[in-house]
Amino acid sequence: MTQKVRWGILGPGKIAHSFANDLKLVTGGELTAVASRNLNRATSFAETYGAPHVFDSYEAMLASNTIDVVYIATPHIGHKEWAIKAMEQGKHVLCEKPLGTSLSEVQAIMKAAQDNQVFLMEALWSRFNPTIRKIKDWVEEGRIGEVGYVHADFAFYGLDKEEDGRLLNPNLAGGSLLDIGIYPIFLSYLILGLPKKVKASANFYKTGVEVQTSMIFEYETAQAVLYSGLVSNSEMKAEIQGSKGAIFIDPRWHETQGFSLVIDEKQEKHDLPTTGKGYSHEIEEVHACLQKGKLQSDLWSHKNSIDLISLMDEIRGQTNIVFPFER
Repeated sequence: MTQKVRWGILGPGKIAHSFANDLKLVTGGELTAVASRNLNRATSFAETYGAPHVFDSYEAMLASNTIDVVYIATPHIGHKEWAIKAMEQGKHVLCEKPLGTSLSEVQAIMKAAQDNQVFLMEALWSRFNPTIRKIKDWVEEGRIGEVGYVHADFAFYGLDKEEDGRLLNPNLAGGSLLDIGIYPIFLSYLILGLPKKVKASANFYKTGVEVQTSMIFEYETAQAVLYSGLVSNSEMKAEIQGSKGAIFIDPRWHETQGFSLVIDEKQEKHDLPTTGKGYSHEIEEVHACLQKGKLQSDLWSHKNSIDLISLMDEIRGQTNIVFPFER
């Protein structure tokens, strides 16, 4: 593709604003369309970010010839439906995490990508963060020796949110695990791969959603201690401990701007700031893949998304996290 990639945003909520701001910082792409079920909301968003096309239905934007790739930013329960419908219209898809609420949903989405021969990627933006990429490379190079321990958490106080909103509403697949627990799980998986055993425990809120989950991932020679929660804040640091040294990721680690490497009690600080908030890096990956005619990313592949949702399914099974639409 030599011309600019034309982006459409499906679901102009809070995260879509951050995405649109970062899209402006990336060469090779532009926002050309916005779709919302609320026309005023779509119009306001389009005017703010300079999108020439506005749609009052998702279907209309997907059926139009105004976009090449769609960024799906709906609540979790809309990901499967709209990713599949987009791909059936021949559109490439970048879909917010989690790609689906369960393994079966993710498998259905990937089948649609294969059937329609379009690009599909889960928008796990932390994978493309410059710090995370550097850490992944250094761990693989053996900078800190054999990794024996990973710790990561993600928590904020969310019990003051509207009970019918996306966080606390079980009908919207609310709770901490799918929304923010995915990040610590991702880090352990990125560094250590799939664990041989998972242990998990969860607490629930009066609406029926899970609001804190503790996890231990067991590997042959390592453990990961992970946590997500909506009942309190956390500092959101992460660390990777190896036989020769350690890496400490600056908070908030999932959108970090740097890290410290500690070897023989000597600390080296490494600053690797993101471009904008950091969504720019996943956008650049989509552009690079489309330019090369690739249907998935090597950095965050379809298999990676399958592995990630499989781990979350395992945790949900152990802790009895079941959504009403699954019963």
